[in-house]
Amino acid sequence: MNPKDLDRFRKLLAEERKRVLEELDWVEKNYIGKSRKESGGEVSSYSVHPADGASDSMEKEKAYMIGASSGEVLEDIDEALANIDQGSYGKCGECGEDIPVARLEAVPYAKMCIKCKTKLENSEGATR
Repeated sequence: MNPKDLDRFRKLLAEERKRVLEELDWVEKNYIGKSRKESGGEVSSYSVHPADGASDSMEKEKAYMIGASSGEVLEDIDEALANIDQGSYGKCGECGEDIPVARLEAVPYAKMCIKCKTKLENSEGATR
């Protein structure tokens, strides 16, 4: 990959990293570490209807899932940035072939080419 493309992908990855960090910060500020009263906007400590409690729990669980997923993406972004520095960015981690630029434009932290990613997903689906 030429230096101009590498700079472009470094910028894309930096922008995506910033977005993911903002998302994680939002989840942290609005859900993680807050009581149901704080995160749900309750005005008193009195008990509420069980359905309201379940909705609050579901929202908090979704926030944890977003946080976990965003954390994984952040790790992938950091790995992709390190690969740029090491000269191995854009290579499939399975077959070693170049990952098509179109795929990297869609998912700049992609670790595999479409062929290997599809093969992996198909094999995971068969074991479930």
